[in-house]
Amino acid sequence: MALTDVRARQAKPADRPYRISDANNLYLYVRPSGKKVWRYDYSLNGRRNTLTLGAYPEVSLKDARRLHSTAFDLLKSNKDPAMERRREAAALKAEAANTFGGIADEYLERLVQQGRTRKTIVKNDWCLNRLAAELRPMPIRQITPADVLRVIKAVEASGRIDTAHRTRAAISAVFRLAVATLRADSDPTYALRGALLPNKSTPQAAITDERRFGALLANIEDYDGWPTLRAALKMMALCYPRPVELRKACWEHFDLKRAEWTIPAEHSKLRREFVIPLSPQAIDIARSVAAFSGRRGLVFPSVRNPDRPLSENAMNSALRRMGYAKTEHTSHGFRSSASTILNARRFPSDVIEASLAHLDPNRVRRTYNRYDYWDERVAMAQQWADICDQLRLTALRRDNSDLV
Repeated sequence: MALTDVRARQAKPADRPYRISDANNLYLYVRPSGKKVWRYDYSLNGRRNTLTLGAYPEVSLKDARRLHSTAFDLLKSNKDPAMERRREAAALKAEAANTFGGIADEYLERLVQQGRTRKTIVKNDWCLNRLAAELRPMPIRQITPADVLRVIKAVEASGRIDTAHRTRAAISAVFRLAVATLRADSDPTYALRGALLPNKSTPQAAITDERRFGALLANIEDYDGWPTLRAALKMMALCYPRPVELRKACWEHFDLKRAEWTIPAEHSKLRREFVIPLSPQAIDIARSVAAFSGRRGLVFPSVRNPDRPLSENAMNSALRRMGYAKTEHTSHGFRSSASTILNARRFPSDVIEASLAHLDPNRVRRTYNRYDYWDERVAMAQQWADICDQLRLTALRRDNSDLV
C-alpha cells in the first residue's frame, strides 16, 4: 500500500525506530525523537546501501518520490546514488568557494608575477575591487551577462566610458583565467560586445609639420634645464620609444659598440623584447649623459634622485617651459612626429611600423622576427637622424635670418 501524505503527517514516535514503506524500497523512517526521514534502500554490485533523501515535512512526499526516481534512474545506469550525491555536494561546495573575488585576486597576483607595471596592476585592482565590487562574493559560475552589464553600465553612466571598457576587459580576463582552470564554462562578457558606447580616443598631441618639428628640435638643443632631461628629449626625437621605455632605460640595455638599445620585455608595453638601432647621433647623446651616471644604473635618472627614473611628467614639463602646450606636443608625441614625417617622405610603412614596435598582426611572423626589418631599420635610423639634423639646422638659420 502506497504511503499518503496524511499517514506521513500523522505518524507518531515510538520507543524504537520504525519505517513506513512507500514503493520500490522508499520509506519514511520515524525515530523515537519524532524526527522523520526519507530513506531509500538499494543494492549495487552485491552491496546494500541506504540513501537519505531528506527530513519530513521539509521534503514532502512528492519531493521524496522525485528524488527517489532520480536515484532509481542512476542505479539503472549502474551508478551509485549515494556517491553521486556526495559528488554533487562537493561540486556545489567548490562552486561556492570559487567566487569572482577569489579568482580576481589570483589574476591580480599573476599580473605581479608577470612583472606588469605598477600602473597596470593599480588600474586592474581598481576595476576588480572597487568598480566590480558587487560581483566579488558571487560564485563565478552563477554570474550572468546581465550581472556584468549592470556593473559596466553603472560606470558608463558616470561618464567614464574608457573606464567602463577597461572594467569589462578586466572582468573578461578573470573569466578567461577561470575557464582555463576549469572553474567556469564561458566568459559572459563575450556577449556584451557593443553594449557600451564607443571610446572617444584622444591621440597624444604631436607636431607633425616638418618646419615646426625642426623648430622644436632647435628649442630642445637650446633648453637650459637639467642636461639629462635635455638629452632624454633629444633621444626621444631620434629613437621615438615609448616614454616609459626611455625613462626606465639602464646602461646594461645599451651596447654602444653594436649600436643597439635593447628594451627588455618587462619595460615594453607589449611584454616582448625590442631592439632599437642607434645612429651615431643617438650614440653621442648616450655618451653625453654618461658623465652624470658613470654608465651605472639608469641612463636618464631623476633630477633629484639618481636611483629613480625621470618622472612621467618631467619631459612634458620641460616642453611646457619651452612654450609648447599639452594640446600641441607631448613626450609621447615624438612617435607620431617620426611616423608622420617618415611616411610623408615615402619610407616603407612596414619598416616604420616595425621601428615603432607595433604588434605584427601575423602571429607566426612576429614570433620569429625579433629583429624585424633590422637592416632597413638601421638604415632608416641613420636617415631619420640626418633628417632631424637638417630640420634643426634649417630652423636655426631661419631664426638667425629673422634677427638680421
